[in-house]
Amino acid sequence: MIGADREKPTSLSGLPPIRVLIVDDEALGRLRIHDLLRREYGVDVAGEAADGDAAVKAIRELKPDLVFLDVQMPRRNGLDVVKEIGPEKMPMTIFVTAFDRYALQAFDIAAVDYLVKPFDDERFEQAFRRARRTLALEGLDLARGQLLAMLRESETDPRQRSSKAVAAANAHYLERIAVEMHGQVRPIPVAQIDYISAAGPYAELHVGERRYVIREAMQTLEERLDPNRFMRVHRSVIVRLDLVEALHRGGGGDYELQMKGGVRLRVSRSRREALERWLGLTPRD
Repeated sequence: MIGADREKPTSLSGLPPIRVLIVDDEALGRLRIHDLLRREYGVDVAGEAADGDAAVKAIRELKPDLVFLDVQMPRRNGLDVVKEIGPEKMPMTIFVTAFDRYALQAFDIAAVDYLVKPFDDERFEQAFRRARRTLALEGLDLARGQLLAMLRESETDPRQRSSKAVAAANAHYLERIAVEMHGQVRPIPVAQIDYISAAGPYAELHVGERRYVIREAMQTLEERLDPNRFMRVHRSVIVRLDLVEALHRGGGGDYELQMKGGVRLRVSRSRREALERWLGLTPRD
């Protein structure tokens, strides 16, 4: 199935087309991903593979930018494919799995993104666009380093995995976040972000007087931002710590943060003590 004959899309938003390889031993699984990719701009499905051996051959011959890689496959599983190619030569990878235990292993160490079958359209879109932003702004070095960490983790005694997983997850944090505006992708340095607020399935980046909307979960942003610079103080708010000016106590035991510039943001009770420890603040009336 190498080199599936597909119509090559045109490039939009100033981004080159992204070449994608779909690897899944189930024909319906490959079709599902292919159909979802048709909704995304600038995507060239370079080929498909139905097992690990075919996946290794396709990756070497087609040199895709992104691979949707099934974990459970005959002959070679997804991790075997990564080992055979070598993490330093792997394209951006999104694992696809029917079992949470595989997904959680990858996710806990921030190795790559993953999709757990059956996944919905929104989760697919989130994973694909995150991978595309990483390719556009951070390149493959980070992703390849994380793949290597994942392989080392998979070979480690399970009793030793927890601390190593945490260390791997904390090794890299976002320095820029890509936003789409007027048909263009623009990188926003995290150092310029004042705070982030949730808006349904979206998140708003507050940068001075400007707001930028991205389709990203607050949980994901919390995990990918440096905890020494950012803190989630409420389920719907992440703040930049060096802009926090005061912590106010309100009626009924509620608290609010005051940011430099006067903006006040809610603080959840469950996060108040952690905030006080990190900031060394004493609440004032």
